[in-house]
Amino acid sequence: MLWGISSHLISLVFLFMSSLIVMGAGLMSLNFSLSYVIEWEIISLNSSSVVMTLIFDWVSMVFLSFVLFISSMVMYYSGDYMSGDMGYNRFMYLVFAFVLSMGFLIISPNLISILLGWDGLGLISYVLVVYYQNEKSANAGMLTILSNRIGDVGILLSISLMFMLGGWNFIFYGLYMGDQFILMKGLVCMAAMTKSAQIPFSAWLPAAMAAPTPVSALVHSSTLVTAGVYLLIRFSSALEGSSVQSFLLIISCLTMFMAGLGANFEFDLKKIIALSTLSQLGVMMSILSLGFSDLAFFHLLTHALFKALLFMCAGVIIHSSKEWQDIRSMGSLVSGLPLTSVCMNLANLALCGMPFLAGFYSKDLILEVVFMSKVNFFSFLLYSMATGLTVCYTFRLVFYTMSGESNMSSIMFIGESYNMMMKSVVMLSLGAVVGGSFLAWMVFPEPYMICLSLFMKIFALLLSGLGALVGYILNIVGVSYSLKVLMTYFPVVFMGSMWFMPLLSTSNLSYFSFYAGSVYMKVMDKGWSEYLGGSGGFQSFMGGSKYLQMSQDNMVMIYMKSFFLWVIIVFFYLI
Repeated sequence: MLWGISSHLISLVFLFMSSLIVMGAGLMSLNFSLSYVIEWEIISLNSSSVVMTLIFDWVSMVFLSFVLFISSMVMYYSGDYMSGDMGYNRFMYLVFAFVLSMGFLIISPNLISILLGWDGLGLISYVLVVYYQNEKSANAGMLTILSNRIGDVGILLSISLMFMLGGWNFIFYGLYMGDQFILMKGLVCMAAMTKSAQIPFSAWLPAAMAAPTPVSALVHSSTLVTAGVYLLIRFSSALEGSSVQSFLLIISCLTMFMAGLGANFEFDLKKIIALSTLSQLGVMMSILSLGFSDLAFFHLLTHALFKALLFMCAGVIIHSSKEWQDIRSMGSLVSGLPLTSVCMNLANLALCGMPFLAGFYSKDLILEVVFMSKVNFFSFLLYSMATGLTVCYTFRLVFYTMSGESNMSSIMFIGESYNMMMKSVVMLSLGAVVGGSFLAWMVFPEPYMICLSLFMKIFALLLSGLGALVGYILNIVGVSYSLKVLMTYFPVVFMGSMWFMPLLSTSNLSYFSFYAGSVYMKVMDKGWSEYLGGSGGFQSFMGGSKYLQMSQDNMVMIYMKSFFLWVIIVFFYLI
């Protein structure tokens, strides 16, 4: 069957050509300031029309083209990565459905029609996380979908509250949402926080690494986790000047810092990159809460390019090293995987904000705008520390996987024999190098006015240099004096476990309800309800029917006694 043999090729051609067409339309829309809105009225309800709305402006089309481009590379990459899998066709269909859901979400400016893509993302992400069908995947999938359901409830409640405006096209009504809509803004903000895994909903993002690596490359770069940021970008006009912004700033800065700290203590390759994604989502959310939605969108696009590349390189490493993910079991990979190492270092440097790579144009601009804004000292400190920690965990990753001593098995063969995977990686590497400058010229034809002192101007580069130095030295010390870490056991566990968030989100959260359920089952289900109904009722009926049966037996003595009893009763009644 053609689809079974070459579904990755069909996906590559279709999605890549679609990406080019949509990008061309987006550039035309940007150049001529065009926006097209298409509406279908489904039902009219109390002067409010329930409509299916699609918007085609430069924001939606440029973002959609990036999603399609990354999806085409990921599906082509999957042709090698998932080639021996029994459920290969099912996997490809699911990934395609995932991309379709994301497309619906991007082009929907309506709170009702956006549910089609929003719920589709949540449902298909669950199916993809539990793809390998083991206990770890099942737990991760359940945590993922239940965390996201909280956000879905927020969207549903927002729909009911937005009824007051007479319509659900939030892109048009943003300016009319005053302080009386603070609850609705809070609910939308909560929905975005669950999808983009901000504190206290951060635990599901590293857990979702149980999914196959191509899914991680797609989900954690440009689709599921960016859906919340994209929703708030569309809602940005409604959030301006509200107290929700201050709340979001603190939460996102804490998330950024917590993820950067956790990545420095993590040893799972994919989880380190997932925590890196969480940190960058915190950057996007924080700059969005300061009112710079265009910068958040810019960073969202550049981050999608280098993060997808980073996950793909990790997939090549995992596939080559006997499916190991522990970075302590790797080392000196640069000799066996030279091209992968080059591409991974490109992605790592772009993540750190190396000048003239994709991440530099957005990240450096965001930091300079933050330093120039009226942020409090706490937020400034978290921003600075998170920037240093990003470079720190990146160089730690390089130390353990590429430049350190080889810790692999002596009979292991490491090589780049996967043609389709390497072609996808090289294509995305081009995006990670030139994507930032291309977007900077396209989105910001007039540059931002930045007015900073010389020290503050080079402060971001100083932080990066310091982070790199500290990261590399600490890892050499950590490997040489690993037993010394036991002296600081509790702080290491606290910082390395995302501030105990996975525990608080799972067993600790459900402990009291499970305990109450067990007591109820013991006392009620297997106790009084069993005694008074069920088994107890059965025993009562059986006892009563036994006496009834005895009275109906053909025994003359019983008949005579009962006759005598009736005579006495009638006699006393007549007297």
